[in-house]
Amino acid sequence: MSRGGRIKDHDQPERRCIVTGEVQPKAGLIRFVAGPDGTVVPDLAEKLPGRGIWVSADRAAIDKAAAKGLFSRAAKAPVKAPDNLADLVEAGVARRLVELVSLTRKSGRAVAGFEKVKGWLAEGRAKVLLQASDGSDRGKGKLWTPTGGRWFGCLTASELGLSFGRDHVIHGALAAGGLTDKVILEAGRLTGLRGHDGSNTAAGKE
Repeated sequence: MSRGGRIKDHDQPERRCIVTGEVQPKAGLIRFVAGPDGTVVPDLAEKLPGRGIWVSADRAAIDKAAAKGLFSRAAKAPVKAPDNLADLVEAGVARRLVELVSLTRKSGRAVAGFEKVKGWLAEGRAKVLLQASDGSDRGKGKLWTPTGGRWFGCLTASELGLSFGRDHVIHGALAAGGLTDKVILEAGRLTGLRGHDGSNTAAGKE
């Protein structure tokens, strides 16, 4: 299993992490490129031009790559990593995840609130259960991970709230299809970057 919490799938394109040397699916890695000014830039959308430099979606790995000059070695040229590179990556992935959940909600494939989420879980409509990392363990423990689905607790209540147009949200659920697979990918990356999963207290944790 990769550092971001995803099971390896060798049908996916793979890249080698410059820190661990491990070859794994791109879903578990963050792409960086060297900008025109020689500064290391996170390419979260994986669309920027230039030679891709790949690092595991893990804060310690990004910090090590910056501290040990591994970006320069991979780029085969002197490049400089910002001091707060891991913070920039984490903030960027969190922003992408919030936006993806918001788009999923607008397409009618996401609901928030304990009762609505519980209803989707009971009906088998939920593919992903999202619970705030700073929510009550007691409250979160009353819901369960969807059968054959995923659970994530990497967003805060305020971040989840942004996705649903509210101040705070503790429980959210996403149906299969649409952008849900992209949500799973970015949530896996954010879990790795934040170094925790919000302590899954949902029933049925595997």
